[in-house]
Amino acid sequence: MATPILIIDKLHIGYGDKVVIRDLSLEIHEGEFVALLGPSGSGKSSVLRALAGFHSVMSGRIVLEGKDITKEPAERRNVGMVFQNYALFPTMTAFENIAFALRVAKIPQGEIRRRVAQIAETAGIADQLDKKPATMSGGQQQRVAIARALVAGSKVLLFDEPLSNLDAKVRVTMRREIKRLQEEFGFTAVFVTHDQEDALTMSDTIVVLANGGVEQIGSGRTLYRSPATPFICEFIGAANELPTTLGAQILGCSFRGRIFVRHEDVLIGKTVEAGLPATVHDVEFLGAHSRVDLDCDGYIISAAAMGDTLPEIGESVSWTIRAGSAHIFEEANQ
Repeated sequence: MATPILIIDKLHIGYGDKVVIRDLSLEIHEGEFVALLGPSGSGKSSVLRALAGFHSVMSGRIVLEGKDITKEPAERRNVGMVFQNYALFPTMTAFENIAFALRVAKIPQGEIRRRVAQIAETAGIADQLDKKPATMSGGQQQRVAIARALVAGSKVLLFDEPLSNLDAKVRVTMRREIKRLQEEFGFTAVFVTHDQEDALTMSDTIVVLANGGVEQIGSGRTLYRSPATPFICEFIGAANELPTTLGAQILGCSFRGRIFVRHEDVLIGKTVEAGLPATVHDVEFLGAHSRVDLDCDGYIISAAAMGDTLPEIGESVSWTIRAGSAHIFEEANQ
């Protein structure tokens, strides 16, 4: 396997005496799209700031293209940063924003024009270079921000929740736009988000952070179908935690620990084979599917139901789970 472009080795990050990230190790390969996913306060933005050189680390190493950059200042790290609000200079044109770092580096004017024209053409903003950010759409501003980060030769781009302030429809469009630009330019991306849908749809690898450490690293499919911890089970997707009594009845055996079942793996029917009796507590239409809440011995079990033929509230039904779908965490492994 090729040498990783970015290595994070046993990184500890903190503020004063408070440690927010403990012992983070990660290898990222060229062209890979990696999401740092976690709830608020999980330390994901702190990791990004440490990679960018905006925050010093307590211990550990950051190695970029074979060079230890742990103590290098931000301006010498050769990584690009795309901020949540794009951080474009409002009084400058798109051309001037993209060219800013090149001018600071005293690149000859002719070379600046050539580089900016080339990257703007690839990014699809060649016709926007004379415009200021306020007159551009959000998508155009995003492309300017990415072009600015890449024009100085950065191979690694760091994204700090650039989609968090967008409405749902625009968010989907911008996800596709970022992925298209990544494929077009071939850059390596480290993308911070608290939104699991962003991570699942865009990333090759997802690093889930919680409580100061790594909960699990893997593809979106792996995290969803093979969660390593109860936290992952509840944080990625929607899952029921079954009480021990119901879990034992469903599995046909006793156990000590916690059992989770995805909503789509709960099967409902009037005569489900080997099912448990329940009463329909609520039905909520969600568009592509409906959520059916079942009351089983006082416990609410949620199921994802497709189609228009749904049980009615108060109706008696049976339920079971799809074979092999239970995620079991035995007590000793928690």
